[in-house]
Amino acid sequence: MSQKPVYQPTEAELEILKVIWELEPTSVRAIHERIAEGKNVGYTTVLKQIQRLMEKGVLEKEVVDGTHLYRAVARETDVKQQLVDKVLHNAFGGSALDMMMHALGNDKTPPEELMELKKWLDAQIKK
Repeated sequence: MSQKPVYQPTEAELEILKVIWELEPTSVRAIHERIAEGKNVGYTTVLKQIQRLMEKGVLEKEVVDGTHLYRAVARETDVKQQLVDKVLHNAFGGSALDMMMHALGNDKTPPEELMELKKWLDAQIKK
C-alpha cells in the first residue's frame, strides 16, 4: 500500500487554501479580499503565495473569460489529517487521548460542542 505524499502547508499557504476550498474556483482578487478582511496583506503577497502553491502542485489554474481561477489539488480533509497527525505524533507521542484532553481541558470549549463530541464518541463505541 503506497502512502499519500505529505504536504505540510505554511500558515500563509493554509490561509489561502482555506479560502480556495470555500470559494473554488476563485480568483486571486477574491482570495486577497477575503484574507484582507482579517489582516493587512498586499495583493502581490497573496499572488506570490498562490504562485508558490502552483509550483508545488497544490493548486491548478484555469482561465475563464480572461480571469485566472484556482482550485486546490490538495483535498481539505487530507491536509487537515496530515496536520493533525503531525501534532499528534510530535507533541503528544501519538496519544489521541492526551491530545484531546489537552485541547478540551482549557474551559474554552462550549458545552454544545462537548455534547456533540459525546454523541460522536457514543456512536464510535457502538461500532
